[in-house]
Amino acid sequence: MLTRRQIRVKVMQCIYALILSKEESLDKQEKFLKVSIENTYVLYLLVMGLFKELHQMASTYVAHSSQTYLSSPDDQYPDKKKFLNNRVLLQITKNEKLGAEMDQRKLKNWYLNEEYVKILYKEIVNHRIYHDYMHSVEKGYEADKNLIIDLFKKVIAPNEKLYEYFEDDKLTWVDDIPLVNTFVLKLLRKVNEKQPDGFFLPRLLKDKDDMAFAKNLHSKTLLKNSELEKEIEGKTPNWDKDRIADVDAILLKMAICELLYFPSIPERVTINEYLEIAKEYSTPKSSIFINGILDKLVKEYKSEGKLKKTGRGLL
Repeated sequence: MLTRRQIRVKVMQCIYALILSKEESLDKQEKFLKVSIENTYVLYLLVMGLFKELHQMASTYVAHSSQTYLSSPDDQYPDKKKFLNNRVLLQITKNEKLGAEMDQRKLKNWYLNEEYVKILYKEIVNHRIYHDYMHSVEKGYEADKNLIIDLFKKVIAPNEKLYEYFEDDKLTWVDDIPLVNTFVLKLLRKVNEKQPDGFFLPRLLKDKDDMAFAKNLHSKTLLKNSELEKEIEGKTPNWDKDRIADVDAILLKMAICELLYFPSIPERVTINEYLEIAKEYSTPKSSIFINGILDKLVKEYKSEGKLKKTGRGLL
């Protein structure tokens, strides 16, 4: 789920939080980094849990309407249980592994904050996409799948109340929301009737090397802070140290740390990654500034024999 670039962003955020809090404990910072990474998966589980809660709420409304003499909005449809019987929705709702994972982590967010589920459900049943689906006589798997994809894209993912809830719950989720929503959408597009239960429980990281990379980049950048600052000095004749934006300084130190102490990562990969992060998280001119500094340093390191890269993909 998390790419190396997103891991780099997590490290950057952690170091930035250290600057603001003036927390000197490396152990606490490493724990913060680990929790920040793991919370991305919690957010994913909560988003998937919304489908289960929406199905449960729909079931409650349909059952209630059948026990009263009052008319229900669903009465206008040929099959008022069509949404309840949506195959993709049932795949998620009845997924035992997904349910067990949420139970193990004691994720009761929607039980404790049911108003958000109600808001989403109301928007769904009043949306044209829902009406068209419920009126349609088509009952194939693809039609069910397209409904869930469209509802997620048009109703669930863009919901401002839901965004505010996630933002208030955990600050690091602000950057995780687009990532998780994109990943959920990708899963929904790939799902088919024969997918195993584990399909909805993807790996957070590709392998153990990714977590090791995160910890090493974090700790080495902090422990070698003074050395990394000296590398920047002299390459910024028109920039005073205090005038460099905090984020730019952090990104530069992380990039230089990778260039010098991560031999398996090609220098071009390092430079490209940090330029893209700068474009998204810093000032409009930051990527140009960072590119200029790193370009000078790479040429200098190569001439001095300090850039010792090994492994595949370095030519």
